[in-house]
Amino acid sequence: MKKTYSALFIAGVLLFAGCGSVPVTGRKQLSLVSNSEVLSLSLQQYGDFIKSAPISTDKANTALVQKVGRNIAIAVETYLKNNGYADQLSEYAWEFNLVKSSDVNAFCMPGGKIVVYEGILPYTQNETGLAVVLGHEVAHAVAKHANERMSQQVATQYGTAAVGAALSGSSAAVQQAAAAAIGLGSQYGILLPYSRKQELEADKLGLIFMAMAGYDPGQAASFWQRMAANGSSTPEFMSTHPSDNTRIQQIQKDLPEALKYYKGVSSGKTNNAKTSNQWKF
Repeated sequence: MKKTYSALFIAGVLLFAGCGSVPVTGRKQLSLVSNSEVLSLSLQQYGDFIKSAPISTDKANTALVQKVGRNIAIAVETYLKNNGYADQLSEYAWEFNLVKSSDVNAFCMPGGKIVVYEGILPYTQNETGLAVVLGHEVAHAVAKHANERMSQQVATQYGTAAVGAALSGSSAAVQQAAAAAIGLGSQYGILLPYSRKQELEADKLGLIFMAMAGYDPGQAASFWQRMAANGSSTPEFMSTHPSDNTRIQQIQKDLPEALKYYKGVSSGKTNNAKTSNQWKF
């Protein structure tokens, strides 16, 4: 009985000490892995990827990806600064790359390293559609979904009561967790298979972030509908990603909140810059 109480006490202490919260949504999340370790591992993997990736030679679309990415990153950093998260700004060194690949995909590594595949551009169609994708990927970074997933993997591998010992004085446990949490996507890249909860949270935050940058979040559902036409038939319960219908329905529910942050013109091609004090909500 004493051992049981001891294990529960240790578990409670670890969970309390390793609990963070997501900006904007406020959701509590498990955070056992340090940001520095996650960033170190991800930068190494991202560097290896960029060295071998076929970077796009399409100058116009590359410039568009970088433009939209910068607009969203600036808006998000302004929000973080004005809402008590200024200490997190040093964690981000935003980089937006377009890769020559027919894959309909995009991914984000911790620290703000984001890659878009050319194959998704026919579905984004315009600047606002691209903002949907980049807002979603930026959201994964800001919500620290990679940290959360690695923390969950550590807890699963070692058991809650053993997490402290596993993480003390060595990053071996983190490296093993990263290997399990990060899967190989296609021949070109590394993808983090986030949970359905994290994906839907990234959708919601993505709507808000694109709205902060002056892009109309009302166009997000149309993008996902175009993606749905290209979707696989994998049942939702077998996939880490939500089904297309679930995603679109949730986006429609989240839209009214996102529109509170939207001050721009719904042109689909332009965005309006915001002053530094406009994102104090």
